[in-house]
Amino acid sequence: MGEYRYLHLDVFTDEAMTGNQLAVFPEPDGLETGQMQRVANEMNFSETTFVWPAEDPGCDARVRIFTPQRELPMAGHPTVGTAFALAETGFLAAGQEATMFELGVGPTRVELEWDGQKLSSAWMFQREPVFGEDRFERSELARALGLVEGDIDGSLPVMAGSAGVDFLYVPLATREAVDRAWLDAAAAAALFDSVGHDRIAAYVFSLEDRGDGVTAYCRMFGAVLGVTEDPATGSAAGPLAAYMLRNGRATVGEQLVLRQGVKMGRPSTIMAEVQGDGSVRVGGPAVVVGEGTLRA
Repeated sequence: MGEYRYLHLDVFTDEAMTGNQLAVFPEPDGLETGQMQRVANEMNFSETTFVWPAEDPGCDARVRIFTPQRELPMAGHPTVGTAFALAETGFLAAGQEATMFELGVGPTRVELEWDGQKLSSAWMFQREPVFGEDRFERSELARALGLVEGDIDGSLPVMAGSAGVDFLYVPLATREAVDRAWLDAAAAAALFDSVGHDRIAAYVFSLEDRGDGVTAYCRMFGAVLGVTEDPATGSAAGPLAAYMLRNGRATVGEQLVLRQGVKMGRPSTIMAEVQGDGSVRVGGPAVVVGEGTLRA
């Protein structure tokens, strides 16, 4: 049995006890893959990260990301949060403009913004998202989400998209419909099976404008990832920005404000934008709220 230090962060927020929780183990030497998975299950946050020496010479650190049930090739809030954890430990020097993390999808650039000696924001770059065709029956999809067909925004397509992790993007007409949504896992599985599609997480959102500066009001249901609902999902935010661009609801370089986690009582704000080359970047703040030692 060894002892392993971890930092506890709230990500995509600048206020403790909001945002998306994350545990970061900066020195996990001695833990094997199965043990890391058990530790992530024990922490029981949406994700837990383990920071290893980089194997790619162009990267500063190798970051492995686990939900309570599986390892992910990339994710947004763990990447942003890990940057804040490494700034806290001194691994990232104050004023450093960027770092390169080695993720399962390959080298990933993270740009850093500082307020004096304190990291104030981190931006994760994601590859250009890819999308599938719209082939889902609206009435069945609504039923799987506990909604009626009229709750789905008919002016926008339902599409699967990915920048490393797959999501089904479901546009809803109102924020109130987003709040009412809840995924029926069995009905969703039957829906995916009926069209021969892999079972993936659902990202529901509304572009309803309430004059509060929020571009999209969102929720993520990810039982297939081991996360029933996620307070902030950076890996879904990037493709959503690209989805909005391709459907005429955003422009290149426009900074989009995504609000998530409200229904869970953990409000989170994710910034996202599409770059000129089609790639996306996702960013925001995080706060360290605690640290401890785990015996494993």
